Amino acid sequence: MENRNEFLHIFSVRLREVLGRLNADFEKLQEIRLRAGCPLLITWDGKEYFVKPTGELSVTEEGSFLVEKKELVETLEYISGFSLYAFEDEIRQGFLTIQGGHRIGIAGKMVMEGEKIKSVKHISFINVRLSHQIRGCADKILPYVIREEEVCHTLIISPPRCGKTTLLRDLIRQLSNGNSMLPGKTVGVVDERSELGGSYMGVPQNDLGIRTDLMDCCPKAEGMMMLVRSMSPDIIAVDEIGDYRDIGAIESVVNCGCKLLTTVHGASIEDIEKKPLMQKLMQERVFERYIVLHNQKRVGQIKAIFDERGTKLYGSEDW
Repeated sequence: MENRNEFLHIFSVRLREVLGRLNADFEKLQEIRLRAGCPLLITWDGKEYFVKPTGELSVTEEGSFLVEKKELVETLEYISGFSLYAFEDEIRQGFLTIQGGHRIGIAGKMVMEGEKIKSVKHISFINVRLSHQIRGCADKILPYVIREEEVCHTLIISPPRCGKTTLLRDLIRQLSNGNSMLPGKTVGVVDERSELGGSYMGVPQNDLGIRTDLMDCCPKAEGMMMLVRSMSPDIIAVDEIGDYRDIGAIESVVNCGCKLLTTVHGASIEDIEKKPLMQKLMQERVFERYIVLHNQKRVGQIKAIFDERGTKLYGSEDW
């Protein structure tokens, strides 16, 4: 991981020391979870581990480093540059994005104003999700996503922590830059949770390609339509579709002639078929490619690829 020491400085001094002792490849480090009064936990290479004060990893709680409330307070001060109030808009959404594209999820007592969240106070839970770029991880799926010099409407199906966002990010980059199979395309990205671009002060920290325009912290449905109206994209990419507004916007995007790249949580085609919001899109054969991921041996493995009719193009899974 580049700038490992710089990254560690977002944590309290004690946490920084413990995490600095980790004898683990930070490129495989996915999450660091801090809960007041609970053991320090990390997710590394798809598996959860307790962390001891020595930096040793363990699958059991015994002897693990206990995170105190003051560790969270100090960590938040470092994350925000001692100006947490300056991040009120992000905090209302439950996360902050820091330099490097890493996302800091937070939870605590919600302060409401009517039916809207005004702020979060007494923050007692922090989840640091590390942003990783794996250039070339979309190489294997590119020949399936590109058909007759056109990009297929593509849905990536994946359980949590299986690399769907990383795969989508590299797919965006390669289609934006162009390759031997296809000239570069203009890509519009709606990055509602700042995970694809990992923008910091408006500038994407992750490489999304030279022909990519990004709307950061924008609701997916509104962002998709804004991009269609204002940026003339060939392709629109969003992460984690799910509500009624997303589905309506997707239909509008497709009818406008834009190609769509998106993801959804699930372990199989059958999982997606059970989602009421997805059934209509599947019945209308909106998506021309379904890419199913898993992490049985390592994060980001391709389990199967199907076309719009359910024909298996790659892998051993049946429709």
